[in-house]
Amino acid sequence: MASKLKLGIPKGSLEASTIELFAKAGWKISVSSRNYFPAIDDDEIECSLVRAQEMARYVDTGVLDLGLTGLDWILENDADVEIISDLIYSKVSTRKAKWVLAVLEDSPIKTLEDCAGKTISSELVNFTKKYFADRNIPVNVEFSWGATEGKVVEGLVDAIVEVTETGSTIRAHGLKIIHTLLETNTKLIANKQSMNDRFKREKIQQISQLLKGALIANNLVGLKLNVPEKNLDDVVKMLPSLNAPTVSKLYNADWFSVESVIAEKTVRELIPRLIEAGADGIIEYPLNKVVNKEDFSRG
Repeated sequence: MASKLKLGIPKGSLEASTIELFAKAGWKISVSSRNYFPAIDDDEIECSLVRAQEMARYVDTGVLDLGLTGLDWILENDADVEIISDLIYSKVSTRKAKWVLAVLEDSPIKTLEDCAGKTISSELVNFTKKYFADRNIPVNVEFSWGATEGKVVEGLVDAIVEVTETGSTIRAHGLKIIHTLLETNTKLIANKQSMNDRFKREKIQQISQLLKGALIANNLVGLKLNVPEKNLDDVVKMLPSLNAPTVSKLYNADWFSVESVIAEKTVRELIPRLIEAGADGIIEYPLNKVVNKEDFSRG
């Protein structure tokens, strides 16, 4: 039987964005509500839906060859895996999520040391226990099944360790952040033994590079426009580019076609300036991935 790579897709909040990212990278993944094994249009890959909290453990033990999960859950499971690459999905924000220690606004707890002898609620139990133990601060850490902010508001615990990106939800519950324990973002992780298998290593590298190419393209667009020869130099100087704009002469005309890849956020300011400089027929189009030769190597 031909070798297959066992790929873990994170079930839950990252599921849809992961499938979308793979689609941009070139793989179509189809999920059925009736099973945990999504179909993928690649005969060399088998997919499984796994919660992000458990992904690192399954990759560590070899149940999966490759998966996507956060640094937080790698540390929580004390997993011995190979981190292949960072993956920041969001087109809007590139901020890392943070696990923070939060207390009531009027709490006497002001520092980590003030937590000595206190009870803390968190989903990230093992990491939190180790974090305080490494600093010789004795605490009682309870597992939270959710609604963690409410536990400290109701007086069930003294503090919480919760994940946040902006802190707005924590503040909305009348809490304040007094310490950041960990910054985390999504990682592509591989089983170390799988990386010793040539077929699996090359497949993992292929997936990694194309996913990274899709992420690079996430904030870029292609821009194509026509420019009269007399305005060409001025227009080209205005265009940012990964390398240099592509310029080609139009048939039987004193006009040129110019094409470039630019940051999407600059387009709204750039287009009016290009029109003013003599450009015409401007077309903006989305990109699936941007892959550089030097980044696409096989081991």
